Amino acid sequence: MTEIYPKRVEPLKELVPKAARIAALFNMSNPAIPRQWTAVETAARSLGVQPLLLDVRKADDLRPAFETAMRERADALVVGLETLTLANAPLIVDLAAKHRLPAVYASTEFIGGLASYGVNYPDHYRRAATFVDKIFKGAKPSDLPVEQPTKLELVVNLRTARALGLTIPRTVMLQVDQIVE
Repeated sequence: MTEIYPKRVEPLKELVPKAARIAALFNMSNPAIPRQWTAVETAARSLGVQPLLLDVRKADDLRPAFETAMRERADALVVGLETLTLANAPLIVDLAAKHRLPAVYASTEFIGGLASYGVNYPDHYRRAATFVDKIFKGAKPSDLPVEQPTKLELVVNLRTARALGLTIPRTVMLQVDQIVE
């Protein structure tokens, strides 16, 4: 879902309005990721923000990536969603907190961090169940339409916002689906 990445950059820029550079933590060895990076890069530039790619291909790359983000003066972070980042979610959230780097993640598995914007998986799984039901009732899978997730959610962690000294703007609060205290 490449088109969702700009929607992660936008609230991040609202949460950190003075951000001049937004880093993106991606595993560029994953063939799906370069298009997501391009989407983040384009969105950042359209908001007048300099994008910074942090390419992480293994868990040992995470700490040096955050050091690069600090050295390059990143003001905020977008974290991609794939096996490496998901498997290391607690470490990534901890490193973002340690470096006081506001971050928007792709999934609520990262919600110890500042915010996440992504697919509402319980809704997604319920929708998948309707396809399973149709198949059990005789529908051919090849005749069923391909669907994108329809319910996306923005989750904000107020405790993390306070720890980072951020005030959540009203424009963001109006978009929030869930608040974590």
